[in-house]
Amino acid sequence: MITGTVLSVERCSLHDGPGLRTTVFLKGCPLFCLWCHNPESQSFSPQLYTLDEKCVFCGKCQAVCKNHRINADKNDIKSGEHIISREDCKACGKCVEVCPWSALEIKGSIMPADEIVEVVLKDKRYYEKSGGGVTVSGGEPMAQFSFASEILCLSKENNIHTCIETSGYAKTAQFLSIMQYTDLFLFDFKQTGEDLHTKHTGVGQGEIIKNLFALDTAGAKIILRCPVIPGFNDREEFFEAISNTANKLKNILEINVMPYHPMGSSKSKRIGRLYPLPDIGFPEDEQVNEWVKNISKKTDINVKKG
Repeated sequence: MITGTVLSVERCSLHDGPGLRTTVFLKGCPLFCLWCHNPESQSFSPQLYTLDEKCVFCGKCQAVCKNHRINADKNDIKSGEHIISREDCKACGKCVEVCPWSALEIKGSIMPADEIVEVVLKDKRYYEKSGGGVTVSGGEPMAQFSFASEILCLSKENNIHTCIETSGYAKTAQFLSIMQYTDLFLFDFKQTGEDLHTKHTGVGQGEIIKNLFALDTAGAKIILRCPVIPGFNDREEFFEAISNTANKLKNILEINVMPYHPMGSSKSKRIGRLYPLPDIGFPEDEQVNEWVKNISKKTDINVKKG
């Protein structure tokens, strides 16, 4: 059985495709989007994840791993500091096992595809009632192509509706292959033009657009998902590019406007990384509604907040 690295399997999701769904988040992504709200999904390897607000600086992790250092005044543990040598961490989990306050976690585990589908099948009756199913997300699920294909294939064998949430960055042949197991593609449209796309995501846009139109030509059902980040792509040129691209697609169902979420800032700290963006905060509902209206003016395709 094919195995892969999984970040989490989340049941009862309402935001990753139609109906009630189970979303399988895989680890690993070839993109490095500045605004990524799940930075713990970028690495292909398991990672140590810290919840500093739970740490009482007891030193138990330090006792089992030399990569931990607890600096704390016994008379005032609130002033303590928990320092981890991230470059030497092997994510072995020994520190997690001894932490009495659940302040440490390992993000990422190796799982077989059939075990994941067993979890998916637990909610089959809810999928049938709500029009839901399973969504394979990431990271970038196409970066674990064989594993993602196996999950989707086994799900289809059990008559489960399938989605894949993708940045669009993979080999065209792989997209056309996985299409046979995929009922719906949640396809990202992140930026306008090759240069800006590379600057903000780490990869160019050309291959992504090529894959989008290859899937459309082959008859794939597509929802275009468009993250909008104030100060980075919230401009007329981007909104026009969304509508112009969508208007050329024959099998697009709708356009989702995905407003920026700042959760990536705190999550980056938990894996020992600096967050590359300033403190933007949540866009106001009024602003998001204007984005939706702006795109809607240029297309007959349904546009809504995702």
